[in-house]
Amino acid sequence: MIPFSPPHIDDKIIDEVVATLKSGWITTGPRTKLFEKKISEFCGISETLAVSSATAGLELILRWFGVKEGDEVILPAYTYAATANVIIHCGAKPVFVDTNKSDFNISIEKIKSAITEHTKVIMPVDFAGLPCDYNEINELVNSTEQKDKFNAETDEQKKLGRVLVLSDAAHSLGATYNGKKTGNLTDITVFSFHAVKNLTTSEGGAILFNLPHPFNNNELYKWFTIIGLHGQNKDALAKTKIGNWKYDIITAGYKANMTDIAAAMGLVELERYENEILTKRKSIFTKYSEAFKLNKHIDIPLYEQENKESSYHVYALRLNNATVEQRDEIMQKIFAKGVSVNVHFIPVPMMSFYKSLGYNIDDYPIAKSNFEREISLPVYYTLSEENQQVVINAVIESINEILG
Repeated sequence: MIPFSPPHIDDKIIDEVVATLKSGWITTGPRTKLFEKKISEFCGISETLAVSSATAGLELILRWFGVKEGDEVILPAYTYAATANVIIHCGAKPVFVDTNKSDFNISIEKIKSAITEHTKVIMPVDFAGLPCDYNEINELVNSTEQKDKFNAETDEQKKLGRVLVLSDAAHSLGATYNGKKTGNLTDITVFSFHAVKNLTTSEGGAILFNLPHPFNNNELYKWFTIIGLHGQNKDALAKTKIGNWKYDIITAGYKANMTDIAAAMGLVELERYENEILTKRKSIFTKYSEAFKLNKHIDIPLYEQENKESSYHVYALRLNNATVEQRDEIMQKIFAKGVSVNVHFIPVPMMSFYKSLGYNIDDYPIAKSNFEREISLPVYYTLSEENQQVVINAVIESINEILG
């Protein structure tokens, strides 16, 4: 069976993890600090904080910005539940909006119509690795009309003076938009290094600070280091300095720090990420698209535009003129031919918890249509050319069997 997305673990990663274990540093230590520095350099920004998950990173930012009951956060209906759950955790209201027909990403026009005096944050999601239209989103929140509408309640909100843009870039490490890498496209960006991501640390994530003046991103990094470790003003690395054992708890923080074991994996992968991992993933996307481009039943995913290039995270093809039942039948036939496939994602308004809150997927017709027609194909570093062809054959044969 060809798996869907196994993690990339080789001897180089194993050796580095073993070296980390032997070093005596297994929690946050020198490798985590180096990983943060390397991510910042890769993305072209000054400050990155490595955390235990992208979810933790998103929630830390919402809480720091003062998002609370009565506030609203705008996000796409087409995303994973983590994006919405962190809003619920803060007591605020997720305001779902529909997506583009072309690329699954959040619709700018729908954002405009959803902003109210209660809106505190917009959370775009770079679906499958393709960046959202950040120039338009940034221009929108900086417009006089939207600034006048913004109801600042906390010191941080007053300092920014507008809606915060918090990018859920869980899929898009290494993607580019207008010549810049994700992480450098808006106020704050959060990456995921979960096991199925292009770059994995088994579990983990990163917060990238890119806030405008008068914010000091270096001071924010220091503060988030504290609130991500129980509010303790010194981490374990700082306490190793002679006579520096004494610490204080200066706020009721959270537990969200990355370990050196995780960072060790990330350092190895980041070193070869652009020239090896992204290159291989792009070649798989290209091979799939060449094979499917003349097939009338397949809508090839958008992953390159004049001003954008994806990170090639998910190859999300859509079926033309197929029902959701036919999509499911096709997937079963592909599985039967020895190929694992998936669906990204079941839109959040379709989930039982969110339906119980009154959300209805029929309010987001494009997201619903995209979901009902989407099939995600295997893309991973060790997928051989021979197995890529097996995937292609299984997809085409299965589609023909159901759709003719």
